[in-house]
Amino acid sequence: MSTVLEVKDLCKTYVVNKRQNHVLRNVDLTVDEGEMVAVMGPSGSGKSTLLYTISGMDRMTAGKAKFCGRDISDMNENELADLRLDEMGFIFQQMYMMKNLTVLDNIILPAVKSTKNKETRKETAERGRQLMHKLGIADIADNDINEVSGGQLQRACICRSMMNHPKMIFADEPTGALNRSSSEEVMEELTKLNDEGTTMMLVTHDAKVAAKCTRVLFIVDGNIKGEYSVDRTQPLRDRERSLNNWLLEMGW
Repeated sequence: MSTVLEVKDLCKTYVVNKRQNHVLRNVDLTVDEGEMVAVMGPSGSGKSTLLYTISGMDRMTAGKAKFCGRDISDMNENELADLRLDEMGFIFQQMYMMKNLTVLDNIILPAVKSTKNKETRKETAERGRQLMHKLGIADIADNDINEVSGGQLQRACICRSMMNHPKMIFADEPTGALNRSSSEEVMEELTKLNDEGTTMMLVTHDAKVAAKCTRVLFIVDGNIKGEYSVDRTQPLRDRERSLNNWLLEMGW
């Protein structure tokens, strides 16, 4: 099994009113191909900052982060933009989409913008429709984004994240803006993608979501305090109970 992401001595410091705020402190982690890693921790612990920094959306202050063997800390802004577009997928709590485009056009936009995509526009659109069919939202392809539910829109965001065949998907609270029913539907789709081999890292505050992953990292004050391996052969209820017990031990 190959390593997709390798992080060593990662630090992130913000300067606010001439005072330093050390958000991440000497973080070490690896994510192997096929893993689905959840990042949990108290509010303000550095979860989202970690996700943004290791994916190249934000610059690290110190340390190294290698994505598929390439050191992102040495890349310029254009190289990082190409890496994020062509080799990474992103899903956020707020479902950012272009209001002047249909759901399908939003989904295929990353592929249309990628210089690595050699398909015709028709071929790209057909692949987008196939992804929508796979996630059960084919019937909303031509809808405006304000004509669909939050759960449907988040599944459309999953489709968009998959358009360029990413080596890894980064998700920041992907179910945070959804009700319980929609949250379970979205997690079911993400779990299916992971079962098919897609590597993922997601930030979540929900133990029910984390129990569907393969590993959980617990971060406190910018440091990874512990990690927990999830046995996905166990019934979900047993996984949730065991994970909750571990989180309580960690100070959750």
